[in-house]
Amino acid sequence: MKEISIFKINDKLIKIIIEDNKISLIDFLDLNPQELIEPKYELAKDIKNQLTLYFNGKLKEFNLPLNIQGTDFERKVYEALLNISYGQTLTYKELAEKINHPKAYRAVGTAAGKNKIPIIIPCHRLIGQNNNLRGFRYGIDMKRELLKLENII
Repeated sequence: MKEISIFKINDKLIKIIIEDNKISLIDFLDLNPQELIEPKYELAKDIKNQLTLYFNGKLKEFNLPLNIQGTDFERKVYEALLNISYGQTLTYKELAEKINHPKAYRAVGTAAGKNKIPIIIPCHRLIGQNNNLRGFRYGIDMKRELLKLENII
């Protein structure tokens, strides 16, 4: 089964793709998209509900099945990202050390940039040295917004 939904939460337009009863994609779209496609099945409705709660500051931990894709290294990065709690951050270097690749902090950033399930796999919680905000697929402004939502900055 594959389900695609496009819905709005607050000022964000979100596209999700579910394959084999697991989330395989969350994407933020421009506000001039094709028509909205409301979730039909329970998992898609649950994703929308949990994301809504998160963006309204009422959910700190997701409980959703994930279809984590990527190379072995990317999957290590994503698994490590899942262990960064709400309201916490790690530097790219700290995450590289956690996955036993201490010199691969740039590769950690590249892997985080390929993350197809942002927010739930919280790549926005990665920061540069000295608390500098570094890249985010959806821009530094959105990264700052997410970190503010989690009372990090």
